Amino acid sequence: MEFNDYQQLANRTLEGNEHVLTNLSLGIASETGEVIDLIKKYTFQGADLDKEQLQHEMGDVLWYLSQIALWADIDFDDVAKGNIKALEQKYPNVKR
Repeated sequence: MEFNDYQQLANRTLEGNEHVLTNLSLGIASETGEVIDLIKKYTFQGADLDKEQLQHEMGDVLWYLSQIALWADIDFDDVAKGNIKALEQKYPNVKR
């Protein structure tokens, strides 16, 4: 699936029209905390890494990111491409 396709499909579930960016920002912070909590429990508390739950929470983070980009009229594909370009510049000697 292309990121731009994901971005458009995910937008069907965005509700509300007031303070949308604030809602999205708070949501991504909350979902990121859930990812961190799963990793913390695995790393420091001896819990098994619940990969199914981790994937679910990562999907929630992805949804919020895609909707912030859509709100700002930024193609999600461009976000991904820009990140890869920045990583290539930051780590020029790392081979794929």
